[in-house]
This record gives sequence, C-alpha cells and structure tokens, in this order.
Amino acid sequence: MALAAREALPDPFRTAACEVAIRVEDFAPDDMLAELGIDDAFQLTGLYDGIPLTERSVMDQPDRPDTIWLFRRPILDEWVEREEVPLPALVAHVLIHEFAHHFGWSDADIARIDRWWE
Repeated sequence: MALAAREALPDPFRTAACEVAIRVEDFAPDDMLAELGIDDAFQLTGLYDGIPLTERSVMDQPDRPDTIWLFRRPILDEWVEREEVPLPALVAHVLIHEFAHHFGWSDADIARIDRWWE
C-alpha cells in the first residue's frame, strides 16, 4: 500500500520520493520512542528520519538513507477506530505526512496531494 501511494505521487515528487527508503515495522523501536518522548507505541504511526530537502547542504554527509518508517499496529488501530476510512487511504495519509517532512511542504502543498486534509 505504501509503495502504491508513493507511485501515485505527481511528478516531480514521485522521482524524488523514490530516493527515500520506506520501512514498515509493527511498532517503533523503544529507543526511537524514548528519543521522541513517547510512552505509548500506539501513538506513533509514522516517522521521517533524515535531513529535509529544504535544510540540506553540500556539507551534509548522511550516514544512512532518508527513511520513512510506517508502524503497522498503530496504523491498524487507527483504521479500526476510523471505520469509514479505507486502509489504503490511511496508509497513504501517513506516508504523505512523512513525505511532507522530507520535502518541507506546506499544508497547502499537502492538501493538493492528500485529500485527507479537505
């Protein structure tokens, strides 16, 4: 579902988005939750890990690829709570939100791609 949502992005976003790794785990790792100050793993559905394009410099030497983490169990719990939202739409919503961090998008930019915000 995440790969399909990325493929549905309009050009030129799709090309740049394909350079970001997508990692799916059941829950965020404990060290990630601790770093974010989150006590309940069900509170985190996704996370962008990287340097946003709007903040990059030629001096940046990343030690790993930019990654969007999607956390399966929290997403599934939210899906059950939002009975009217199809699961692929929720996955796309979380993914787009995380790409927003990568691209430095405004809410207006997000709304053009992710109709969730309307």
